[in-house]
Amino acid sequence: MTSGEAEVAVTEDRPTRLISGPGVLLVWLYGVMVVGAVSRSAYQIATEFDRAPLAYSLSALAGIVYGFITYTLVRGGEKARRAALVCCAAELLGVLTIGTWTLVEPSAFPDATVWSDFGMGYLFIPVLLPVSALYWLRRRAPRGEAA
Repeated sequence: MTSGEAEVAVTEDRPTRLISGPGVLLVWLYGVMVVGAVSRSAYQIATEFDRAPLAYSLSALAGIVYGFITYTLVRGGEKARRAALVCCAAELLGVLTIGTWTLVEPSAFPDATVWSDFGMGYLFIPVLLPVSALYWLRRRAPRGEAA
């Protein structure tokens, strides 16, 4: 085995790092969103669930999604990158769906969710984050692969 072949073998065994460069910022932002969404929804579910069960449950779901995306970004590797792509796409779909729903029928949400009004209560980070993450994850795809 030549030194070039050894380098290729070592590179193929090492998981793709997803938290280099802008990936570090993504992990940090997703981590903040995990803490925000989970703590907010846990408090609301524990103290006033009967007031807005759908909104609080959706916020808890958002926290779980954020947690899984954070985990996959930190874990690295091709499987984790693909899982993060799927979750970020689902997250974006959720933000767009809930954001539109809260604008069209506000009475369905007596209290806001993390994704209400496209994340306005969180400085629109919930709508910007999956778009940024999808872009970053597609750029981290192995050469010659679209996604």
